[in-house]
Amino acid sequence: MRRYFLRRVALVVALFLGVMFAANALAVALLAGRFGGGEHRRLRPFGWVLGIVLVFAFVAVVRAIRRMASPVGDVMEAADRVASGDYEARVQERGPRETRRLAGSFNAMAERLKANEVQRRNLLADVAHELRTPLSVIQGNAEGMLDGLYPMDRAHLEPLLEETKVMARLLDDLQTLSTAEAGALRLHPEPVDPAQLVDDAVAAFRTAADAAGLALEQRVAPGLPALEVDAVRVGQVLANLLSNAVRHTPSGGSVVVSAGPAPAATAVEFSVADTGPGIAPEVLPHVFDRFVRAADSGGAGLGLAIARSLVEAHHGTISVESKAGRGTTMRFELPTRHD
Repeated sequence: MRRYFLRRVALVVALFLGVMFAANALAVALLAGRFGGGEHRRLRPFGWVLGIVLVFAFVAVVRAIRRMASPVGDVMEAADRVASGDYEARVQERGPRETRRLAGSFNAMAERLKANEVQRRNLLADVAHELRTPLSVIQGNAEGMLDGLYPMDRAHLEPLLEETKVMARLLDDLQTLSTAEAGALRLHPEPVDPAQLVDDAVAAFRTAADAAGLALEQRVAPGLPALEVDAVRVGQVLANLLSNAVRHTPSGGSVVVSAGPAPAATAVEFSVADTGPGIAPEVLPHVFDRFVRAADSGGAGLGLAIARSLVEAHHGTISVESKAGRGTTMRFELPTRHD
């Protein structure tokens, strides 16, 4: 395709050259016919000058076209490689500003396609890994009961039911995450008091915190404006953050859920701070990625990825601060209005 493109450019240049010289000859002929007699001899220098000017113009046009055509041909050749599945294809950013911009955009697109392909493969591998354990438990217990090794009683059937619930939760989380990332998640916004969101979240985890020996506190600034949000989805965000905080904070520690004015005047900031061991520095930049979890985590590593997607679906932002041995603070901001 690149050679075909360059041949077409060469053909256009040749046609342009022919038209220029034809125009030169026609102009000289017309001028000679107009002046008549021997006066046309005096036009010969003009013809030579016009010819030289046209030659220089042709050279300039050829150089300009070559500078643009060759980089465009590189992009076309690389595009063919990407279309065939080679996401490593890149082009050198050279030539005029427009072609450099084209090459830069192509390289960015190829890099994103490569990242998406890696993410897709990792996702498939992670889902297969997460489903393998519950399926193995179900298969092993079912075969044991069919072979008469285990009785078909409540004690042996309940573990099978629990494993099916694990798979159901995983599939529900994946569906929520995929629809949110695709921008297809349907929200049902309504005016909600930020204090009510905090109250509901703390009430839901009060029993778990007491059982773990944790002090669960809530701090809400007075006079916060109402938010136009989906209360169920925002509650899910707080639940995911609180679940992680309660799970990873040792007995005797504390978890604080706060709501207050954000640095941006038209937003409310929520935070969940714990006194746990913190997040390792090498893991911290990836905590909101899918299937990223601590070694002692009992979940599938989707909670924070879902939290980020739900916050972004509300046009908000989410961030994390953590230092080893000093706890972790999760923050997210939700705008009071959507422009």
